[in-house]
Amino acid sequence: MIIRDALEADLPAIVEIYNEAIRGRISTAQLEEVSVEQRLPWFREHSAKSHPLWVAEIDRRIAGWFSFHSFIRRAAYRGTAEISVYVSEKFRGRGVGKALLEKAIADSPDLQISALIGCIFAHNEPSLRLFARLGFERWGFLPRVALVDGVDRGVVVMGRHVP
Repeated sequence: MIIRDALEADLPAIVEIYNEAIRGRISTAQLEEVSVEQRLPWFREHSAKSHPLWVAEIDRRIAGWFSFHSFIRRAAYRGTAEISVYVSEKFRGRGVGKALLEKAIADSPDLQISALIGCIFAHNEPSLRLFARLGFERWGFLPRVALVDGVDRGVVVMGRHVP
């Protein structure tokens, strides 16, 4: 597995993985699939030096992706990043999410990030277990804040300070 900065040429694969997650209804509050054109501005907001977007490659195929983004855009929160990790259905169970999350933890000090936050649907038990295994703690719970296909969903805020 190779983890590297995403290139614009990777965006179709990133979008396909995200659309899989949208269809799965377990890991994103986005309810309608997105296009490459719609995600281009989001892609361009990332910076390798402060808020990277990474892809994990296995056998030259994009297996998953990871992004950092601002938690709250006020100066005092500069050292905190909200994170997202998505893995292709074809590559789940192969340690892709774990590898991406471990790299984020390891690289955070170089990015001047001291705290990582993941907002995870309460029914997304695989992600909650992954984050907990890597030292994240439950920092909060937001009950019934999302309505997905007529079902109220809660969000667990998982956080971790990085050395």
